[in-house]
Amino acid sequence: MTEENTIFKSSLNKAMHLCSRREYCISDIKNKLQTWGINESESDKIISVLKKENFINEMRYSEAYVKDKYNQNKWGKIKIKSRLKMKSIPSDLIEKALEYINEDTYIQRLRDILAERKKNIKAKNRYEMKGKLYRYGMSKGFESSLLTDILDDIV
Repeated sequence: MTEENTIFKSSLNKAMHLCSRREYCISDIKNKLQTWGINESESDKIISVLKKENFINEMRYSEAYVKDKYNQNKWGKIKIKSRLKMKSIPSDLIEKALEYINEDTYIQRLRDILAERKKNIKAKNRYEMKGKLYRYGMSKGFESSLLTDILDDIV
């Protein structure tokens, strides 16, 4: 066995071990392989094997990412979508994964987030309160039209 083949096998095993513990996307694994000193052609071969053996599945990753960021971090669709795009996930997979979010619970979640935040904000007047809540909602990745509608109700 050549040294190159040994490095390939050990890197593949290491990547398989990583992917068996949690979900990774292709760009995450490419970055890992690059930090391990694996060249691009070897990296592509490893990723090909990982995809073939179903260690990497971008749809599964997208769904898990959406569920995690929506439920744990309470992010909105815009922020989730932009972060997935940064990871080079195809747009059609992103849209399918975002279907997990129920529209009614999404709106209610935003109402709850804003109501909770409102308790901790000091503002001189209604206008200032609305501005601070609006910026907070935007930073969480919620749609501006949705924020405007909800803020008209709660402020």
